[in-house]
Amino acid sequence: MSTDVDVRAWLCDRGAENIEHPGGTLYAHLCRVQQRLAELGQEPDVQSAGLAHAVYGTDGFDVALLDWTDRGQLRDLIGADAEALVYLYGACDRKRSWRQLATTGAVYDRFTGQTRIVRSDQLTPLIDLSIVNELDVIAQMPSLLDKHQAYFRDLFAAWAPAASAAARSEVGCVLGR
Repeated sequence: MSTDVDVRAWLCDRGAENIEHPGGTLYAHLCRVQQRLAELGQEPDVQSAGLAHAVYGTDGFDVALLDWTDRGQLRDLIGADAEALVYLYGACDRKRSWRQLATTGAVYDRFTGQTRIVRSDQLTPLIDLSIVNELDVIAQMPSLLDKHQAYFRDLFAAWAPAASAAARSEVGCVLGR
C-alpha cells in the first residue's frame, strides 16, 4: 500500500488534474472527498477510497482513470479494503441500488449485471463516502441542491440508519434538520 503522495501522483499521471468536474477538476474533487472523510473520522482505508473513489468511473460520472477489470493495479496502490470500497462505489447502479442500500445492503453492479451484498463492515463506509461525495458536488454547484433538494433529503434520510453520526451531522448542516 502506498502513501497519499503516491496515490496523488498516480492520479495526476492518469490525467485527473485535466478532467473537468464541479468545483474545478476531478483531482481537486477527489482530494476534497478524502479530506472531508478524514475530518469526519473515517479510517485510513476509507480515506484512501475517498481519494480514489471515481477511478473506475461512476454511475454519475462516466470517466474512468482505470478499467474496472484491472483492479489489481489500484489494489496494489491503496490496499485491498480501500480498493474493494472504490469498486463498490464505482460499480453501483444508483437507480437500482441507492434508495434501499441502507436496508438491503445490496448493490446492483453496473459492470457485471449482478447484485452484490455489501459486507456489514463496508456498508457505513460506502454510504458515508456516497454522502460526502454528493455533498461536495452540491457545495460546488449549489444550484443542484436548489433543483433537487427533495431528492437529496429523501435519499439521505433513507441512508441515515446506516450512516455514521458524523455523516448524518454533515447532511443536517447542508440540508438543515
